[in-house]
Amino acid sequence: MTRPNTYLMENQEEAVRLDIKTDPEAVQRQAIWCGVKPGLRVLDAGCGSGKTTSILHEMVQPGGEVLGVDYSEERIHYAKEHHGKRPGIDFQLRDIREPLDDLGQFDIIWVRFVLEYYCIGSFEIVKNLMASLKPDGYLCLLDLDYNCLSHYELPAKMGSILIKLMDNMQQKYNFDPYAGRKLYSYLYDLGYRNIQVHLMAHHLIYGEIRPEDNFNWTKKVEVTSIRAKNLFEKYPGGCDAFFADFKKFFHDPRRFTYTPLIMVKGMKPVSD
Repeated sequence: MTRPNTYLMENQEEAVRLDIKTDPEAVQRQAIWCGVKPGLRVLDAGCGSGKTTSILHEMVQPGGEVLGVDYSEERIHYAKEHHGKRPGIDFQLRDIREPLDDLGQFDIIWVRFVLEYYCIGSFEIVKNLMASLKPDGYLCLLDLDYNCLSHYELPAKMGSILIKLMDNMQQKYNFDPYAGRKLYSYLYDLGYRNIQVHLMAHHLIYGEIRPEDNFNWTKKVEVTSIRAKNLFEKYPGGCDAFFADFKKFFHDPRRFTYTPLIMVKGMKPVSD
């Protein structure tokens, strides 16, 4: 199995972070828009901790089944322990860039917050998944746009570093802050039918910070800033000072943070 580039958010608490930040009600709304309903067979491609997979599993009952796949042994183990052990849900260690023909075909393939980690290679992933769709099945792509970059009123010295930080993550870790805007063109270029697009807020943070948002964003900034310490040579106090300044900013109830979520779905092209 081919291993991908180093995962940007790799850390000992990643499965826990993914679980904590996942809002079941938001996932349910998104899945309803994607057409998830009882009786369907769904593939959760890049399932991470498995929490989203478990929500999809509840929505396809009775009679449906969900398979979650991910390349991380640690997160597949976590998913099996915390969200498996029920009829109709399974988790497998797989690389979604490689053929998945042996898994059978699915009514819906769900790809949520995955392509942002493949700035190079995301189109090839989307193309690869087509073979796993049933005739008239739907591929659903959900990802963020301008990810981690929309904060007001961020001090100028922090804003400048944040842009450089995201550029560094793109170059060194294949992370794509602008993944969402590309999804429609992927399905269009591959000939998908009945393509539909929906735009909504994913992060919408103002006033007092919720514990789950605090943990998620603190961990994201902690991990990414550690990976790019060289960028902070000219920042007063260095990397540790930037991290402290961001936490101070993020805990200020005057702060406003948002990130748009772009959802695109399309029906499998008709075979020639």
